[in-house]
Amino acid sequence: MNSDFPRILSLLRKERHISQKAAAADLGVAQALLSHYEKGKRECGLDFLVRVADYYGVTTDYLLGRSASTTGNLITENDIPDVSGEREKAHAGENITLSMSRKLLVNSIDIIYNLLGRIGNSRFSLAIVNILNLTVYKIFRVVYRSNKSNAQSMFEIPDERACHYADAIIHLCEAEAASLVKDASFDNPEISTVVIENDFPRQSPALLSLIKSSEAHIKKQIEK
Repeated sequence: MNSDFPRILSLLRKERHISQKAAAADLGVAQALLSHYEKGKRECGLDFLVRVADYYGVTTDYLLGRSASTTGNLITENDIPDVSGEREKAHAGENITLSMSRKLLVNSIDIIYNLLGRIGNSRFSLAIVNILNLTVYKIFRVVYRSNKSNAQSMFEIPDERACHYADAIIHLCEAEAASLVKDASFDNPEISTVVIENDFPRQSPALLSLIKSSEAHIKKQIEK
């Protein structure tokens, strides 16, 4: 049984704010059967798969988790904009894997900053920005250590403490962000696959691909 289909089937319905009862009626199946499909307890036939694709306006490749895009396109390195602009020359030595990874990350972060602007909560934004800054800081220290001759005096905090402190602050920032979200006065805009693809047509493939590849990596580690 395809493990992605139940999750995506349920996600599409919820993102469009359609009740399970209404979706079942529109798709010509009993609500109980649709519930089984969404929970992965039953496997649907090809005819139902096609009906779902037509109903939600997506491709079967997206429904089956073969593509991160609802259009079913497989993302290539050239499909993702290079927001570094003139700085492209500085990356001339990159291989395709590094170039793809850089574009995924830069475009994804750009979307995150745009969403933070929409939310307009300074405390929430600060927590997220601190998480990003400290993550980059940790990564740079790892890269810096790759050459043992690099002078450790570049950093004020000793190497054996820095990452632990950074991790602790990141967890505190995550807790702060989670606490703010629970606040009734928090104005958080709706975020969905449709919103991301519509509002960020050029950059959305990067974020959606990053999410898909990251979860595939996590699942691979869990299954070891």
